[in-house]
Amino acid sequence: MRRFTSHVLGVDRGSIPLFSDFEDGGPMWTDTGPREVRRSVAFSESFRDVPVVQISLSMWDVHHATNMRAEILAENVTSEGFDVVFRTWGDTRIARMRADWLALGDVPHEDNWDIG
Repeated sequence: MRRFTSHVLGVDRGSIPLFSDFEDGGPMWTDTGPREVRRSVAFSESFRDVPVVQISLSMWDVHHATNMRAEILAENVTSEGFDVVFRTWGDTRIARMRADWLALGDVPHEDNWDIG
């Protein structure tokens, strides 16, 4: 369990289109085998420390004749942002994908003094 030491909890959230490969014949729609899309996200304000990030798929458009194989995760999380990573493999054909994210963590406050 993550415990926050601050009495000030910050919450940031957003939505990011990952790709729309059916429009231009991109690899998620036309290729097979391992494929990956990576998108950087910047928080609206910096957290004091590395926040907890939750990602979910909020829109997916897949071909009906193939298996849906997918993985989505946050990588390289810092106090300023993170990378959304989406992966698929096999014969999966994905036309479009969008992800929503939520970040929770300590944020700066005037009562937090840095005595160094």
